[in-house]
Amino acid sequence: MRRRTGTYAAIGAAFAAGFVAGPLVAAWAQDGGNRAETYRLLNLFGDVFERIRAEYVEPVNDRDAIENAINGMLTGLDPHSSYMNARMYRDMQVQTRGEFGGLGIEVTQEGGYIKVISPIDETPAARAGVKPGDLITHLNGNSVQGLTLQEAVEQMRGERGTSIRLTIRREGSDRPVELTLTRDVIRPQVVRFRVEGGDVGYIRLTSFNEQTEVGLRRAMQQIRQQAGNNLKGIVLDLRNNPGGLLDQAVQVSDDFLDQGEIVSTRARRAEDSQRWNARSGDIAQGLPIIVLINGGSASASEIVAGALQDHRRAIVLGTKSFGKGSVQTVMPIPGNGAIRLTTARYYTPSGRSIQATGIEPDVEVRATREEGNQAAAARRDREADLRRALRNDNGGQQQAAPPLPPLNLPAGLVERVQRDPAEGAPTFDPTKPETDHQLQQALQLLRGIAAAPNPQRRASVR
Repeated sequence: MRRRTGTYAAIGAAFAAGFVAGPLVAAWAQDGGNRAETYRLLNLFGDVFERIRAEYVEPVNDRDAIENAINGMLTGLDPHSSYMNARMYRDMQVQTRGEFGGLGIEVTQEGGYIKVISPIDETPAARAGVKPGDLITHLNGNSVQGLTLQEAVEQMRGERGTSIRLTIRREGSDRPVELTLTRDVIRPQVVRFRVEGGDVGYIRLTSFNEQTEVGLRRAMQQIRQQAGNNLKGIVLDLRNNPGGLLDQAVQVSDDFLDQGEIVSTRARRAEDSQRWNARSGDIAQGLPIIVLINGGSASASEIVAGALQDHRRAIVLGTKSFGKGSVQTVMPIPGNGAIRLTTARYYTPSGRSIQATGIEPDVEVRATREEGNQAAAARRDREADLRRALRNDNGGQQQAAPPLPPLNLPAGLVERVQRDPAEGAPTFDPTKPETDHQLQQALQLLRGIAAAPNPQRRASVR
């Protein structure tokens, strides 16, 4: 037994040295780290790996063990870093192209459970009544405790037509909610549009994939054809939009801006920081814009809302957004999938980091009266409450962002818009605009702005 243990120790040490220690040598040369301590920790990893292979009650697959170790290392950093094996990486690439198989839920992990950020419109999850903030506790009767986020997502995906049973813990309900969903090929229509009342263009973006900006331009063109000279403004609906590709957020923001910064990222090393600026050309041609956000608006949605708000190109209406202000870089590992690593924070044009704080609306309008009575529950649905969430550094080394220029709106208009919804008003449903309190208040505000002698347009951020 002693000989076998020594052999496994050698294997573990070789693994640690070959696959882990090698890339660290260059980093040590730059950082001047404590090499002896690092070697000791790598030996610890090798020793644990060897003991698992030699002593676990059942044979262990080496690849599974190593991939689990890598994923644990990444998920221990923050809620958004993770390891993707080759199949997961392919699935992610398919999803960003705008098509994937499964239920249609954007999720994160909290307290060992799977937390719904937002269901995607017109998918099995949305049709079954899955709601933002739901905690998925069981899949087909099996607890999700102990599963990584990737493992849970993998179980929820599957062939079209197959079913899965979700057990959900929902705020305000004493009993678990049981839902049976039939998987489908998810081809989310990421851009939806219509003309409201013949004079306001309504555009809803459900996510930011490779089709988003092209769809936005197409929607704007058709709205102009339908409304003609009657068009008074645009409502850009980003509610429950969980985000997606950074470059699409930049392009969507650029579509409504003529000049100025859109977003910047600040990484660990100053030379890795980046900044994106707008090019000339506003597809709305200066018409007033209102952006709708809520607690399900995250990441790329917050980039767009923050850019248009800072430049005073749009009025942001609704409730505070999710607060995901970090950038994840997908780094392929040849032959072994990829890692998704948090590499930077992003900042709005005025210098605000919205990490763990979110975008505060210019005009707060709740979707339901109950939303105000459950303020504590709403706060739990945001980035700041996720385990190991990055801190917001505006209060640290970075100076606090300057206040935004005041809105120049007709007297009394905002107060009329901010009235509470009727008792028992339904929750947000994009398919029923007549019962959508936030949308109706946005339309009222937009028409009031358009009717004013000097309608609000924009103010540059200096």
